Amino acid sequence: MSIRHPVIAITGSSGAGTTSVTRTVQQIFRREGVTAAVVEGDAFHRYDRAEMAKESAEAAGQGNNHFSHFGPGSNLFAELAELFLAYGETGTGRTRRYLHDEAEAAPYGQEPGTFTDWEDVPDGTDLLFYEGLHGAVVTDEVNVAQHADLLIGVVPIINLEWIQKLHRDKTTRGYSNETVVDTILRRMPDYLNYMCPQFSRTHVNFQRVPTVDTSNPFIARHIPAADESFLVIRFREPREIDFPYLLSMLNGSFMSRPNVIVAPGGKMELAMQLIFTPMILRLMEQRRAVLP
Repeated sequence: MSIRHPVIAITGSSGAGTTSVTRTVQQIFRREGVTAAVVEGDAFHRYDRAEMAKESAEAAGQGNNHFSHFGPGSNLFAELAELFLAYGETGTGRTRRYLHDEAEAAPYGQEPGTFTDWEDVPDGTDLLFYEGLHGAVVTDEVNVAQHADLLIGVVPIINLEWIQKLHRDKTTRGYSNETVVDTILRRMPDYLNYMCPQFSRTHVNFQRVPTVDTSNPFIARHIPAADESFLVIRFREPREIDFPYLLSMLNGSFMSRPNVIVAPGGKMELAMQLIFTPMILRLMEQRRAVLP
């Protein structure tokens, strides 16, 4: 953790909705004049797309049907921890980009599904902002979470997460229903061992809970809308939160536990603005206080 060079990490699994949270946080950065070094978690996968397909096939041939992007075997956890640590100490560090599609790959003259070369984080940024699968991961060998100043978890209930993943992968990637289901099953052990524990380490968790029937996510025709959901917001350090203010601003919200607010799903962006703006400004005030 660092006062001079803060690190903010949003963590959540594929299809959880981290991209929506990222958009809101980046709006706060623009409004408040914060310059962020943005790092995508996919940059710290160990294998590119073709290599991952090969490794998965070889693992399956050896009887391991659970090799996935969620686990340590396919990720560079040590390098991610080193980036967080180095940035906190110096304001820089080594990262790269994963090129998801042709539009991202074209400027680099590379194929989609490949990585760019490693390079230093640009000088002159105020903080590092990470979005990916493992911002709060801890293993026997590596502790990424300890180097982050603000950890945000995005974890809808599991059936909703699966619905969102099914719709995204089928619509944008052309996957069949069976392919997505196979992916979910393959990832399950790593999901339990490496994804779920992260949400006990985050400072704030956002969990969307539908108010419509999602009992069979594999036949759902539509993703439940925000207005068809409740938003469960859990704070790890409730003493730092002005709950009366948040309840007054989030109409229809209530507290279910001393550290949990339940708000209408349609209030998600407003809730994030209200919660994260003072947190980010506090990090910036602390940073300015120690700068020469």
